[in-house]
Amino acid sequence: MRKKLLLSGVLFFLVGCSPGGQWLGWWQAYKARFVEDGRVVDTGNGRVSHSEGQGYGMLLAVAARDRQTFDRLWQWTRANLQVRPDRLFIWRRRPGVALAEEDPNTASDGDLLIAWALLEAARTWQEPTLAQAAREILADLKRAAIRTWQGQPVLLPGAVGFERPEGLILNLSYWVFPALKRLTVEDPDPVWPALLASGLKLLAQARFGAFRLPPDWLEAGQSLAPWRERPPRFGYDAVRIPLYLIWGGYADPERLAPFLDYWQAFSGFIPPWIDLEQGCLGAYPAPAGMRAISALTRYRAGQSGWFRSPPPDEDYYSATLVLLSHLAVAGKP
Repeated sequence: MRKKLLLSGVLFFLVGCSPGGQWLGWWQAYKARFVEDGRVVDTGNGRVSHSEGQGYGMLLAVAARDRQTFDRLWQWTRANLQVRPDRLFIWRRRPGVALAEEDPNTASDGDLLIAWALLEAARTWQEPTLAQAAREILADLKRAAIRTWQGQPVLLPGAVGFERPEGLILNLSYWVFPALKRLTVEDPDPVWPALLASGLKLLAQARFGAFRLPPDWLEAGQSLAPWRERPPRFGYDAVRIPLYLIWGGYADPERLAPFLDYWQAFSGFIPPWIDLEQGCLGAYPAPAGMRAISALTRYRAGQSGWFRSPPPDEDYYSATLVLLSHLAVAGKP
């Protein structure tokens, strides 16, 4: 019963409230539901664990000043995902599946999130070995996943499979702007401010459909277009873009305007996705995490106050976005 009551707390979201005692209670509920033996469990995706989830979990643990959980998460991540010849992470481990049967490819946002979490942990707990581990990850990330398109650096979504004859395949939600901002201070390599700038420039160019929204997946060939191998949607990936803009301090009115226009267009109904070519919508309500980012965006524009979620049955991704939205408001970790 106590676990159920705690869990209900994670799904009440007040935009504008800095993480404190209430947020720490939400973290405890999140940890009880989604963290098992050092791995973050994706309850909406077959209970897999992946580098993105480990990075998010490590960031949340730093924000909560929960050193014990952070150490367990980092230990599991090193033992189970950092198993490539370089210092990057395979993107997924499935329960009951041997390592030899797993895809050895990376997910660049997971690599970036883990490195950022290590840097924040090193600063919080005065542990230089964590900062050194982050620098090793970032050095390999630069070699494996940063390429040039039209004279600017871009971040491939992974080490393999995203350089095609028709162009580069990109995912703008992998530009974790607060992480990149941190790297411009941590690492003197000019690639980081250039990559940050390229993300903002691509975001200004990659606007499609009636609401001028970025797609989840983008093809960068002679020009920019939604990637033809995925549905041309603004949805579960791209919803993180306004979160990262706000968290990184890059949410000027022009950048937020398309998201605000979209979320205000349906009389209070927040769809989970919109097809940017045909204009059709997902017919079911967006999960709480998406609604949290919508509320965060409206709050940043001076238009919103409270956000309240549905009953406590959200999956890992949705619950994570709720907690991250709070950190974005507070500028944490």
